[in-house]
Amino acid sequence: MHFGFSYVGLIFLVMLMVPNIVWSKHQPKDYDKYVGNENKVLLTLERAGEVLTSALCLIFSDFNIGSIRPRSAWLLAAFLLMILYEVYWIRYFKSEKTMADMYSSILGIPVAGATLPVMAFFLLGIYGRNIPLIISVIILGIGHIGIHLAHKNEIK
Repeated sequence: MHFGFSYVGLIFLVMLMVPNIVWSKHQPKDYDKYVGNENKVLLTLERAGEVLTSALCLIFSDFNIGSIRPRSAWLLAAFLLMILYEVYWIRYFKSEKTMADMYSSILGIPVAGATLPVMAFFLLGIYGRNIPLIISVIILGIGHIGIHLAHKNEIK
């Protein structure tokens, strides 16, 4: 692991944050009813994972594109997942913006809005051979995906 700025990490964070900023103005109907019911342990894991993942993906240059190697397939897969995440958001923004739309799946991936970026950052950690990022993404995933699955179960 090598300390240094990661432009790839920055690109991933921009791809993550821009739709979320837009979403803040287009939240699903009745979203506030569900937020109050969130499991505090999952919420703590989610917040810790968000901070750690955001920081770690920026401060290690190992995520930047170097020579093309077999392990570059991990980076390509991660990037494709982030593109699919953008497709998920486009579909959401074109929808009626209900809770069911928010927690929908895409290509069989459940709660795609939570699962896709977690999977992408996990693969980024594998590509960069960065154990701290992998661990922080697991923490994030437990909290973030757990909260989204709980919300999805509440709307049934």
